[in-house]
Amino acid sequence: MVPETPLIIRHLGIQQYKHTFNTMKKFNEQRNVATADEIWFVEHYPVFTQGQAGKEEYILVPGDIPVVKSDRGGHVTYHGPGQITAYLLIDLRRLSLGVRQLVSLIEKAVVDTLKCWDISASPRREAPGVYVDNGEKIASLGLRIRKGCSYHGLNFNINMDMSPWQRINPCGLGVVMTQVADLVDPAPDIKVVTGKLAEYLTTGLGYNNSSARQYLPNGSD
Repeated sequence: MVPETPLIIRHLGIQQYKHTFNTMKKFNEQRNVATADEIWFVEHYPVFTQGQAGKEEYILVPGDIPVVKSDRGGHVTYHGPGQITAYLLIDLRRLSLGVRQLVSLIEKAVVDTLKCWDISASPRREAPGVYVDNGEKIASLGLRIRKGCSYHGLNFNINMDMSPWQRINPCGLGVVMTQVADLVDPAPDIKVVTGKLAEYLTTGLGYNNSSARQYLPNGSD
């Protein structure tokens, strides 16, 4: 059954992490049962974020890249231009979704998006995220649930400077990170990948793609 409220999809362009983080928290605190669910797509200026499980020793050599403590789940990750960050502001009770279900549908949306470029990938139950067949990680997850609603979401590496990943122990796993641009030549435009991901997330959440409202960075729809 399609939810009565629309799903609002916002494309926010490139943003400072702290600003988006604070805006998310404010949105979640002020929402009520009538508030529409939203997905925010954004690229961030370079920043390391430290989740609730993050350990200081996972931040190896941050250098000139700032480190911001976050209230999301997970460990340490990197955000930068050329990476899709998707924030899912979802009323789980209204959609009758559990946290594990939300994680699984996010992972499936990334896997299905990668299939559009013939990239085979899969999640790992013991370490949330999406991994390509050689074991390298291409997408990370970190959520926060408060008052039955989610915020934060996923990072999906598309075509970015990968060198900052060498300055941290990503997610505390010691895993090698990869991106779409290293697996497909020529690399797809990040806007095209974002569009596919938006479709799969919308469907996975039970919304109708035709009724999802899209808002672009300049405020036009």
